[in-house]
Amino acid sequence: MSENALLSGLLVLDLAQEPGRTAARILGDLGATVVRPGSPDPSLRDVVWDAGKEIVDPGRLEELLASADVVIATPFARGADSVDRALAPQAVWVDVTPFGLTGPRAGWKATDLGVMASSGNMYATGDPDRAPVRPVEPASYSHGAAETALAAMTALASGRPQHVDLSLQETVLVANMGAAGRFARVPDRGRRAGANIGRTREIWPCADGFVSFGLRGGKARIPTLQTITRLVSEAGIDAPALTERDWTIYNHNKLSDEELRTIEEPIAEYFSTRRMADLYAIACETNLMLAPINSSKEILANLQLQSRGFFGPFGDFPEFPVSFVQVRDHDGVIEKVAPRQPHSNPVLATNDGQNGRESSPERAGRGAWAGTNILEFGAGAAGPIATRYFAEHGATVIKLESRSRPDFLRTYSTEGLDASAMFDALNAGKLGITLNLKDPRGVALAKRLVNEWADAVTENFAPKAMKSFGLDYDALSQEKPDLVMLSACLLGQTGPHRNYPGFGGQGAALSGFNFLTGWPDREPVGPYGTITDSLAPRFSAAALSAALLYHRRTGRGVYVDLSQVEAAAWSLSPWLLDESVHGRNGNRSSAAAPHGAFPCIGADRWVAIAVWDDDEWTRLAQVIGLADPKLATAGARLERVDEVEAAVAAWTSTRDAAAVAEELQGLGIEAVPVADFGDVYNDPQLAARDHFIELTHPKMGPGAYEHNGFRLSDSPAGYQRPSPVLGQHTDEVLADILGLSAAERQTLAADGVLE
Repeated sequence: MSENALLSGLLVLDLAQEPGRTAARILGDLGATVVRPGSPDPSLRDVVWDAGKEIVDPGRLEELLASADVVIATPFARGADSVDRALAPQAVWVDVTPFGLTGPRAGWKATDLGVMASSGNMYATGDPDRAPVRPVEPASYSHGAAETALAAMTALASGRPQHVDLSLQETVLVANMGAAGRFARVPDRGRRAGANIGRTREIWPCADGFVSFGLRGGKARIPTLQTITRLVSEAGIDAPALTERDWTIYNHNKLSDEELRTIEEPIAEYFSTRRMADLYAIACETNLMLAPINSSKEILANLQLQSRGFFGPFGDFPEFPVSFVQVRDHDGVIEKVAPRQPHSNPVLATNDGQNGRESSPERAGRGAWAGTNILEFGAGAAGPIATRYFAEHGATVIKLESRSRPDFLRTYSTEGLDASAMFDALNAGKLGITLNLKDPRGVALAKRLVNEWADAVTENFAPKAMKSFGLDYDALSQEKPDLVMLSACLLGQTGPHRNYPGFGGQGAALSGFNFLTGWPDREPVGPYGTITDSLAPRFSAAALSAALLYHRRTGRGVYVDLSQVEAAAWSLSPWLLDESVHGRNGNRSSAAAPHGAFPCIGADRWVAIAVWDDDEWTRLAQVIGLADPKLATAGARLERVDEVEAAVAAWTSTRDAAAVAEELQGLGIEAVPVADFGDVYNDPQLAARDHFIELTHPKMGPGAYEHNGFRLSDSPAGYQRPSPVLGQHTDEVLADILGLSAAERQTLAADGVLE
């Protein structure tokens, strides 16, 4: 790692368990020096998440606390030590807890199971006739790790020591794509749809596994639907429901269930006789939006990942996931984002009181990113969610669209482009302008915003799009060498499959999350909200934060190339390296029994319960009346897990979920009600933390907008406005930022440049 890595000079003290431990790895990969007191831990998970760190003598703890720029702790985690925060008054101190440090559930015990249960995401994931499920790998830790790294850098951006309070529950809520906040307008509690997304099938059996392929409508999917029609016909399958359909006007929401089944049947027949690899090869050749449900075997062999250097030798591992992002500067120099090799760490950095912070009295009382200007070319979820973090913490974000090519989430409404609830949720706090980028004058105005106003540019289009406008990094940096720019598409800007199109459904399949979610005797299911759409933006925002801090420190520009699939696969690194972990297993755990969701009184009501040691089991067994000495040890319970789960379910099924959770938490046992979106919206814990922000949208009226997962002790956060209606701030931006006169703006409008 060179001294010009993004976070060079930053000293991070890792006192955490997962996900804070993983967050420290992220900061280390971005160039910080990370130290962890203790002895090397032999477990695979810890080896992976401690890669690149300096493991030091615990006797140096006070010395390290006095010099650290960032301290990461998980005070309520199993095995965590208590450390006095007052010993590091100069630092950004991040506490990562299940529910935050305040509120009625602040002291509740919860691992990934309990956090996912509390978020609404688990309730909406799985099959409707079975218990809610969560991925086998801890998804809340994946979300929480990247958000913790982002939180630390956001606090650094404020220029002051900060105490950061990060709630994993609130962090995971972003994965619901605003569903909890939307409950204020549309009381939809959510539902489990199995292999479907909404009313249409998303996951399909094939000859040797499963593939992800969506049958939803929309302009972007028209070529895919036309291609699958051709492929089915060429296979000799009679399919009038496909061949006689005008896909340009197809809207799955306007068809009956019977009509949708007639469309699905020939496609299912086509998939059933073909192998995953063959279907994926066709997809890469034809830009068909289809992806295999990859296991670790397929991910390790993936040509796109290999071509981008995602895997590399590290320590004893010949193929280690070394990088979640690629970085280069105006001169084309590649700065590898990866852990330091073992035994090659530098001498500990010395804190000089600055290290990434820009101390200034004028910054006091402002949002951490106040004064930062971001121009966003983005659509869907993966781009806009990343910039929303900055808008929440004081940055000015201008979202650039056009009337001929608006953000496609705007079309997710029957009430017009300005009434999409999902678009509204993901774009709160931003200004919105429209420019016709097919007109050279529109491109010229966009370039002026870049050159005269923006500190950073972000985009998440397919790789060809920005280059076709002349707005790619290579073009823009010719005029602005110190430009900071983020591109965050599905598979990255390079590699043989870079132009492969897709959405979050394909990302969840390619990265392994679908393979890890569901029941072993059934087809896999996608985590609610197509997880890469919410997970990758956290990595994008973290990488962009590091790039902005680097620019502050050096004055240099930097280009960040992030693949959404790589970010998600990187977060599954232990699974990729562990041949003993095969795939989905419902909610069961190899380390805890019981560990799952158990039925309670009421329709589709559940409580998540996990027992992590024999003492906890003794207390639970006494409560449920199963004091069998043959089940006293964890090994025995894991061997007879069916019997254990049946006994727990018999006890919970006659009780209220909230009452069960309160009783068991009082005994020191992890127990959390499985919340639906209505429960989340009315959650007293979230209310105590002011999670929801009330704003009024000009078209949709009052709404509840959601904070992200962390709060800073000495910087305000929130949104000043709801999402923009299409082109709402075009006139204001052109006048106030670019200084165009009223006459100039009128001429541009009349010529269609502002559309």
